[in-house]
Amino acid sequence: MELPQMPELMGVSLLLGLLALVATAAVARGWLRSEEETSGRPAGQKANGFPLDKSLRSKKQKQQQRIRKEKPQQHNFTHRLLAAALKSHSGNISCMDFSSNGKYLATCADDRTVRIWSTKDFLQREHRSMRANVELDHATLVRFSPDCRAFIVWLANGDTLRVFKMTKREDGGYTFTATPEDFPKKHKAPVINIGIADTGKFIMTASSDTTILIWNLKGQVLSTINTNQMNNAHAAISPCSRFVASCGFTPDVKVWEVCFGKKGDFQEVVRAFELKGHSAAVHFFAFSNDSRRMASVSKDGTWKLWDTDVEYKKQQDPYLLRTGRFEEASTIPCRLALSPDAQVLALASGSSIHLYNTRRGEKEECFEQVHGECITDLSFDITGRLLASCGDRAVRLFHNSPGHRAVVEEMQSLLKRASNESTRQRLQQQLTQAQEALKSLGALKK
Repeated sequence: MELPQMPELMGVSLLLGLLALVATAAVARGWLRSEEETSGRPAGQKANGFPLDKSLRSKKQKQQQRIRKEKPQQHNFTHRLLAAALKSHSGNISCMDFSSNGKYLATCADDRTVRIWSTKDFLQREHRSMRANVELDHATLVRFSPDCRAFIVWLANGDTLRVFKMTKREDGGYTFTATPEDFPKKHKAPVINIGIADTGKFIMTASSDTTILIWNLKGQVLSTINTNQMNNAHAAISPCSRFVASCGFTPDVKVWEVCFGKKGDFQEVVRAFELKGHSAAVHFFAFSNDSRRMASVSKDGTWKLWDTDVEYKKQQDPYLLRTGRFEEASTIPCRLALSPDAQVLALASGSSIHLYNTRRGEKEECFEQVHGECITDLSFDITGRLLASCGDRAVRLFHNSPGHRAVVEEMQSLLKRASNESTRQRLQQQLTQAQEALKSLGALKK
């Protein structure tokens, strides 16, 4: 029997070995491909293309929804003069108003609520508030009635006024009830401000075109004012309830008197006087508590303080008392607030606040980046001891140290001219109180 030749055996062996290598490589390639498909497969899908178990998928969806619903981080701010921060709203606050009796602060936000805060809690650790829900809408502006038994709001989507009555409960809280019917829609442009006269005789609404409406409390329009200012930037009722004023594109502030008869019946709206002196558009203005002073800030980069205690019917014009520089006003819109005694002017630009002494025209305090958004409202409380601002989901309250310093300066000046002992004692007592307040705030100048 003849054995096969060696070259033939070697050829068969090489052929078998090559086939084995090819098979091994094919298996390895298929395994790698399956790994890549598995790693690149969308979450929630198995290798056979069917979805994962529904319970697992719903858990992941809930986790993703929870992440989306997490509130944005609250803006943090600290300062030695920060008295308190009110933080119950879940949306950005657009407006606030102190009640005439000084007991409450109302705030409205885009979270569809109005909150009523007790001012006596401001310097406590906890800040209580009562909530009024704005159904199917949210309020952009809020104002207390003079008797503090109701408040009005401007509805963002409804473009009208709604009245809420406040009914006191036995436990000391309040129940808030919206009146059955809102005011009729009359404005053709966005409303920029609302107000109620302290006499309770009329309501004012102003829109961004050139329109100001004077209403009675039943929702009837008494008068329409055309400001002829190209556009309205701000409008307000004076604390004495005699006047309505507006500012806008023109470099002046126009003031009208709302006239009523002896029996309380509406008569007419007549032009009273103007604040003339700015060289560019006026951003904002404010009255002092007695309506004898007004302050304005303009795009010309200045603020001005005016004496408006004039007999305008005898053609007497307001007096310019002070002009100060505020360069930020030349580039961005600004807001201002005047302390009740007109001694301190607060100016807000962006998210910062600047406090000026109106007697000397000097800047005394500056609070940078107070809110996470631009400041939407600025107001002193009725005592003038606190300044409130809002712009994000919080209201921040500041001690008015420039106000205490102004009292110190005024009392020291009056003491030098005091003629009798009783007057000197009274002035000295006020001086000591102001100095002690500054000392407690660490703001007493040596």
